[in-house]
Formats: sequence, structure tokens, C-alpha cells
Amino acid sequence: MDKNTITKFKFFKSFKEGDPITKLSYVFMGAGSFLRKQYIKGFLFLGAQIAYIYYFIAIGITQLSGVLTLGTQEQGQVFDEALGIFVYTQGDNSMLFLLFGVFAVLLLIGWILLYRISVKSAVNNQALVNQNKPLPSFKDELKSLLNERYHFTILSIPTILTFTFTILPLIFMILIAFTNFDKNHQPPGSLFSWVGLANFKAILFANPIISTTFFGLLKWTFVWAIFATFLNYILGMMLAMLINKKGLRFKGFWRTMFVISIAVPQFVSLLLMAQLLHDAGPVNVLLQNMKWIAEPIKFLTNGKIAKITVIVVNLWVGVPYTMLITSGILMNIPKDMYESAKIDGAGPVVQFFKITLPYMLSVTTPYLITQFIGNINNFNLIYLLTGGGPLSLNYFQAGETDLLVTWLYKLTLTEKNYALASTVGIIIFVISATLSLVVFRNVTGDGKEGEFQ
Repeated sequence: MDKNTITKFKFFKSFKEGDPITKLSYVFMGAGSFLRKQYIKGFLFLGAQIAYIYYFIAIGITQLSGVLTLGTQEQGQVFDEALGIFVYTQGDNSMLFLLFGVFAVLLLIGWILLYRISVKSAVNNQALVNQNKPLPSFKDELKSLLNERYHFTILSIPTILTFTFTILPLIFMILIAFTNFDKNHQPPGSLFSWVGLANFKAILFANPIISTTFFGLLKWTFVWAIFATFLNYILGMMLAMLINKKGLRFKGFWRTMFVISIAVPQFVSLLLMAQLLHDAGPVNVLLQNMKWIAEPIKFLTNGKIAKITVIVVNLWVGVPYTMLITSGILMNIPKDMYESAKIDGAGPVVQFFKITLPYMLSVTTPYLITQFIGNINNFNLIYLLTGGGPLSLNYFQAGETDLLVTWLYKLTLTEKNYALASTVGIIIFVISATLSLVVFRNVTGDGKEGEFQ
């Protein structure tokens, strides 16, 4: 052992080069500590090992095996001769089997990491002994947690809570996509089981109605996200330029008028718009009374018109946000750039495409990416305005204005097809994460972030 062993730890090589005490720590956690008179630290490691072995023997094995089968005993009925009635017999709960199985796997991983820390501590102790250096006492270890290892102290509790309330449920929901958990397999009345990639195959090609729904909604989701993002961006920028234009009076008044639309909670505005644009709503009644139309315009009940309607309404609630963001950026564009462009004979259109737009894009590209991904998952506007309608016979539990995320919601609450909904959720995540990573990498890579010429 040399001094580099303290920082460079190789599991099998360290065992081969270790002394008897170090090798014993590979079997009994903490042996490398309490046999070198680090009693508290050693017994804490040993106690953790004993506690985990007890847990593993008592219920851990059952939980790990349960995640493989997801239960074998279904709830049933037997005739109770004493009562003269049929009574239900207790069955396995596949959901609990999966949940506790995931917990058991994560706990096993945590114990393996703790075991590795114990072995590494024993190896480092041997290295210090070989170098005739004193071993740190338990008090020294605690002091280090408040000094050079303070980051470990601060982050440990949030990390544990993240794994408990975020990672565990997330893994659970991902695994649901590989089961047949739907309305026909509802625990505890019945069991669900592993089906592998069957749900992904159904969405992509195996089930015609489901795959037609998925690709139809995927196409509309991207069309919606593109229009909702870039129309808001361009119109918000133009509105900001108009308000910031020299010579315009009452600039504060105009800004206030547009900001009022976002001061009202969005769900209130959307519900109000849904009532106004209803087939028998005030807008259609007013237009009919003015003899401008003979029949109500189906703003929300005709597929093509409804898609245009949601995009237009989104402008009402989205353009003011972009106006506020771009206003500050427009004020920071150097005025001498415009003056030089005027001297060179550039008109307003050329100045916009050569100066204003490139400058804005160089600053707001991350914002655009965030907005685009947010619009892919824009549940509120679609659900509150059209409810995903109008319904279509060509789609499975979806309407013509449904996005993938609203379809997922309907699959969960209406159809109770949790496996298919989880599959859709995974696909949405993959699409969103891939787009975000690729675009952010291209924008911020090689020093491109904030670049403007």
C-alpha cells in the first residue's frame, strides 16, 4: 500500500494487497475501523450490516421476489357455510408488490454503496497505518462534516428525500409502462403482470387505433408547439418594439393594458373564453344579432376551427409575457448599430432582420427552448378551453385538439389504462429531453452562448 491508495481505491486490488484486518472488513462491515480502535465508526458500520441482513431475511427476499411475479394469488369468492353467504378471500396486491419491490431494490443499492464506503474506509486506514499517520477519531470525523465535507452534510438529507419522494415514484411509474395495468387488471380485485414492450409496440405499430391516435396527436402537438411558441415570440417582440418606438405617447398606459391580461389568473381567462366562444355563447349571439353570420361559428366544436381558436387564444394569454421579456432586451441594443445601419441605407425591415432579430435570438434562445417544451406539455390551455374536443371516431379516447399530455390525462382518469398512459408519458419525456439537450448543446456549445455579431 502507498499513499495514493487513500485517493485511488480499487475493490479487488485492495483486497489482494490488504492486511488481515482490511480483508476481514470485506466480510464484516466496520472491521477495519473498530479493530483499529475507531470503535464508534466501526460499530455503526457493523450495525448497518446487521440491520440490513435482518431486513433482507425478514421481508427483503419476499419483496424482491414479489417484484418479479407481481403476485400470484387473485382475490376470489368462497362460500361461508356458517354465514350462508359468499365472502371474498384476500388476494395479492400487484401495485404494492411493485412498489415495495422497487423500494427493496433501491435499498439494496444503498446498502451496496454503504458497504463500499466501509471497505474504502478500511483501505484508507491501512494506508495511514503504513505511513505511520494517526487515524482520525470519531470527533475528527464529525468536525470534517462541518468543514471540508460540509457539502456532504448539507446535501445528504435533500438527497434522501429526493430518492424517497421523487426517484422512487418515478421508477414505479416508469415500470408501470411494462405491465398490463388497466381497467381490466385493477388490484386488489385482480392482478396485473409484466408484458415487456407490448405497450410500446401497441402505440408505435401493433394496435392500429392506438398508433393512429398517437401519431395524429404527436403531429398536432408539434404543430401547436411551433405556432404557440414562435407566434407569441414574434408578435410579442413586435408589440414591444411598437411600444418602445420613439414618439409614442402614454407608453406606461399601453404596457399596463397588455399586462392586465396576465394579471388575471390564466385559468379564469381560459374558462371565460370557453364560455364566450361556445356555440350558443355571447360572441355567436352577437354576430347573429348583427346579421353578420346565419349560423353559429363552431369555434370549439369543429376540429380545424378549434385548432385555430386555441392558437389565437394562446396569443391573448402569451404575447404579454414575451412583450415584457423582450422590452428590456430591446432597450439594451446599442443605438449606434441602428445609426450605422441607417447611414448604410438599411431600412426598418433590414434593420429588424439584421440587427434586432439576431440580437434577440442570441439572448432568448434558451427561453424559446423552454417555452417550446412547455407548450408540448401545455395541459391547462387545451383542457380548459376545448377539453381536447371535438371527439373523433378515428382516435382512441381522444379529441382532435388533444395534445399527448391531455390524452395521457384521459387515459389515466377516464379509461384507467395506467400502463398505456405511463408509456405515453415516457415517450413525451424522451422527446422533450432529446430536443432540450440537442438544442441547448448546439446553442451553448463551443462558446456560442450569448454570441452576437
